[in-house]
Amino acid sequence: MSTHEPPPSLNRPAMPGNLTVLERGWLSSNNTLLHGLPGEPAVLVDSGHSVHAAQTEVLVRHALQAAGGPDARLGRVVNTHLHSDHCGGNARLRQAFGAAVWVPPGLAQAARDWDESRLSHQPTGQICERFTVDAVLQPGQPLRVGGLDWQVLAAPGHDAHSVVLFEPVHGVLLSADALWENGFGVVFPELDGESGFQEVGEVLDLIERLPVRWVVPGHGAPFADVAGALQRARARLASHRAEPSRHARHAGKVLLKYHLMELGSQPLDALRRWGRETPLTAATQRAAGVGGSVQDWFDGLLADLLASGALRRDGETVFDA
Repeated sequence: MSTHEPPPSLNRPAMPGNLTVLERGWLSSNNTLLHGLPGEPAVLVDSGHSVHAAQTEVLVRHALQAAGGPDARLGRVVNTHLHSDHCGGNARLRQAFGAAVWVPPGLAQAARDWDESRLSHQPTGQICERFTVDAVLQPGQPLRVGGLDWQVLAAPGHDAHSVVLFEPVHGVLLSADALWENGFGVVFPELDGESGFQEVGEVLDLIERLPVRWVVPGHGAPFADVAGALQRARARLASHRAEPSRHARHAGKVLLKYHLMELGSQPLDALRRWGRETPLTAATQRAAGVGGSVQDWFDGLLADLLASGALRRDGETVFDA
């Protein structure tokens, strides 16, 4: 996870295709607006974090008007997966625009029931506003927008139920957290003792077989060096496989850093209590094969982030940095 939060911006990369990329900081995933034909509502892929939901509404409204004028509409919000940084704006956008919410099939029922023990929000101790699910985004069934068919492809690994979207005419891949310019997201299934590294590799192979010319990642700027990104991702995957304990420790620090990005700051005692009570903290410890108490494990993660400058302590309060 990046240690800085750059200001959100409207970014129109020089790529083909009728889309607008809202490049966000690392607390919120990037949002990609797929524009329709005249009179056709637009589709937004991923909606960012709940903390930024009001900001997301403003950015989407601006992008709609810039592309289609005052009558431009948002018809759907589709999620690549249901981590809080990708679906946290769903409720706000549904209310503001009347947009239907489409999610991948794996956790659709859990989202309808708002079963936070099955969704990632409770195990990670993260914030996400409850939203209504209107439809399921099925792998193998194209998402047609603006006269183009976006292929919906299953992309397990970072999240067992994630999808990516590929538009073959212009070669644009919305890769979510399956491929970044320098790696990919934490492989959460591995923290629960389930297979994930194998699936990450298979998705990288899938991407390599596609005629991709542009990648819009879930985090970071769009890029065209697909071969370079795949090479770097495979090197990181090889490192994770060779030393899964390092991946687990990295995941624990990402979890902690992300929590402070959500809150901005927290008293040390409350932060330590959050750490020992959040289920994923213990999961990272188990995956790392480290003994001792969960509290000692968490305190070690906190010490690492303070030493690196990713977090800052002032007296008895810890701040995001």
